[in-house]
Amino acid sequence: MKAVVQDAYGSADVLEVRDIDPPVVGDEEVRLRVHAASAGIGDWHVMTGRPYLIRLFGFGLRRPRARVRGIDVAGSVEEVGANVTRFRRGDEVFGTCDGSFAEYACARQDRVTSKPANLSAEQAAAVPGSGIAALQALRDQGRLQPGQKVLVIGAGGGVGTFAVQLAKTFGAQVTGVCGTTKVDLVRSLGTDDVIDYTQDDFADGTRHYDLILDTAGNRPLSLLRRALTPEGTLVIVGAEGGGRWLQGSDRQLRAMLLSPFLCQKLRGLMSVQREKDLRYLAELIEAGKLTPVVGRTYPLSGVPDAMRYLAEGHAFGKVVITL
Repeated sequence: MKAVVQDAYGSADVLEVRDIDPPVVGDEEVRLRVHAASAGIGDWHVMTGRPYLIRLFGFGLRRPRARVRGIDVAGSVEEVGANVTRFRRGDEVFGTCDGSFAEYACARQDRVTSKPANLSAEQAAAVPGSGIAALQALRDQGRLQPGQKVLVIGAGGGVGTFAVQLAKTFGAQVTGVCGTTKVDLVRSLGTDDVIDYTQDDFADGTRHYDLILDTAGNRPLSLLRRALTPEGTLVIVGAEGGGRWLQGSDRQLRAMLLSPFLCQKLRGLMSVQREKDLRYLAELIEAGKLTPVVGRTYPLSGVPDAMRYLAEGHAFGKVVITL
């Protein structure tokens, strides 16, 4: 099969499309014929091996432990493991796996669920990582309640486009923050207000929010706190900028250390892939309450270009790889 392989950490130049053996299905796994995958900034971090901290978390100290990149996937079941009872050959599913930038990939049966009939494979592949991150940030970390005022920073990006729609579904008043080129997109998602950060300062002291989701990753905590209500909640999703060792994740650590001494709640998000959350998102999609935003698509051979585009930090919605 063809797959995007890397043998060393580095820029997108380390990625190569090669012919390798298909993965062997485990007892609790299904082997998928991959129809689409999505690329996220997490894939970029693993590709580069930065921040260096991630290498200590099992990704490989000197070189990537897993040679094939890609996590989010949509495809059809080609083979089922001995203990798999939920799926059979031919089922259309979506979820997460190891090595989705390939023609075939194996996924645990508890990491995928049935693909909504009203989604294409490209749209379905856009959902798992970013959709679950947005859901857990709002519901689990943010404890969002109907009627609360929510500010989504980076509202036109992968997590942000899901967060805006989910917050509206939960009954919140939603303001999205984005650049000029994304204002129309963010407004089309149903926001009550849109702030163009190149023209306006959301932390000027005139507006305050019960919950702020920061998906952009580099604003000082002091600035974000100015836009919170006295007992509001800040949830930091992801971390960019900073040095090679922590690369912005120190901001999450400082937020969690500071939070016990404040009336405001400052939290970081470490999202967990749960099949029940994926099913919940699928139900919202089937009900027409949530629509994935696919900004750009690339063929498998275009994965290096997709990574370069993501590294620029201004991607519209999700970047999807088609097979």
